[in-house]
Amino acid sequence: MNPVERPASRRMKRESSSSLEAFEADAPTYQAATGYAWFVVIALMVLYIVSLIDRQVLTLLIEPIQRDLELSDTQVSLLIGFAFALMFTIAGLPIARLADRSNRRNIIAIGLAFWSVATLACGIAQNFWQLFFARTGVGIGEAALSPSAYSMIADYFPPEELGRGMAVYTMGLYLGSGIAMLVGSTVVSLLIGTESVVVPLIGEVRPWQIVFLVVGAPGLLIALIFRLSVKEPARRELLSPRMPTQLHVPPEGLGVFLKTNLRTLSLVFMAFTFAGIASIGLLGWGPEFLRRTYDWPIAQAGYAYGVCLLVLGGTGAWIGGWLSDRLSKRGMIDAPVRLSFYAFLPIGPLIATMCFMPNGWGAVAFLGLATFAIASTQSLSPVIIQLITPNQYRAQVIAIYLFVANFIVIGIGPTAYAVVTDYVFEDQGALRYSIALVSSVSMIFALLFITLALRPFRASHERANERAT
Repeated sequence: MNPVERPASRRMKRESSSSLEAFEADAPTYQAATGYAWFVVIALMVLYIVSLIDRQVLTLLIEPIQRDLELSDTQVSLLIGFAFALMFTIAGLPIARLADRSNRRNIIAIGLAFWSVATLACGIAQNFWQLFFARTGVGIGEAALSPSAYSMIADYFPPEELGRGMAVYTMGLYLGSGIAMLVGSTVVSLLIGTESVVVPLIGEVRPWQIVFLVVGAPGLLIALIFRLSVKEPARRELLSPRMPTQLHVPPEGLGVFLKTNLRTLSLVFMAFTFAGIASIGLLGWGPEFLRRTYDWPIAQAGYAYGVCLLVLGGTGAWIGGWLSDRLSKRGMIDAPVRLSFYAFLPIGPLIATMCFMPNGWGAVAFLGLATFAIASTQSLSPVIIQLITPNQYRAQVIAIYLFVANFIVIGIGPTAYAVVTDYVFEDQGALRYSIALVSSVSMIFALLFITLALRPFRASHERANERAT
């Protein structure tokens, strides 16, 4: 080496070393979750509730939408599932890539404003394609939420409390769906018998369109409040300590991680995807099942299912996360995978029994039990993924999971039930047979894949611990 270059080289090394030591001294370390951490996760849960209301309220409006727009069950299922899932899954990947290197709070706030506007657009749609494209807009906006939220929660909560943090967030799925049923049922019951309503600046709209306008409008204000009240957390468990603020996330690093953990991730993804098909059968067709099978008014069906989602769904989501944390603290490193297996076991029989109950209230009882069992697993899939994934890739890996699971679950799941009803049984009154058949088959595959995932998860968990140390 040229002697002239040596002092500069030594100086650069000293500066690099001192910079690295300073960062390591200031690097965020995990502590017990603070009160503010719980505030943030509750705020994220509220946003999840808003997203589920905007997403799920359509299921209460099947009959009037079919009547006014002259749609089949298959077309309605496309609105419930495929239209939303198409852009929800596609947009989720680049948004998650951005979330792994940028401010996640801002991404969520922008997404919330976007899907709220798209929900309002559903309220002024005049035909199938207008409603279809408005639903794709809802999907684009909501794609910003969960990958960013899961990543933020993992930075606010230490691993031994992550299950409960995730459980609070995922309770939003059931609280939001339940509120959607209750609010939607109330609005539907108030508007029964009304041919049209005149809305300022919009004009004459049908009753079902009013529902979209009512649930979509508050999101814009909520987005602003979230942006002003929630802080972006410091990132923890980074692969490299050299870039604490402006993260460079090399795609090839993600590829190596995915290849190394391919068996674990693929089995977990498929297990929860098939379980999700059973879940979407209830969320997408539950109220309509009660209406068609037991001749219940749709408002009554919505109220009954809404209470099941709020009480049993919310409780189940919390208990699943709490049990995962408790068993993990006792040394059961595969606790979230084992709990998923035990929760999957009764789901298929419960749904099948529900479909053949002689009266509506008996069906609601088994609907509630199935909802509880499904909800208890809802926080476990993100816990499994976060426990084995480095910080820089968490949002992207979650987005890949959501891409696979939601495209099949939301995009294809509701249509699977409709296709069986329309083309196998060829009778709308046979919806209960479709629900029993599709749900039972999907849960058999869910059990198979989660069983196969136990051993690979342990190996991936060990690699994650070695990486952390």
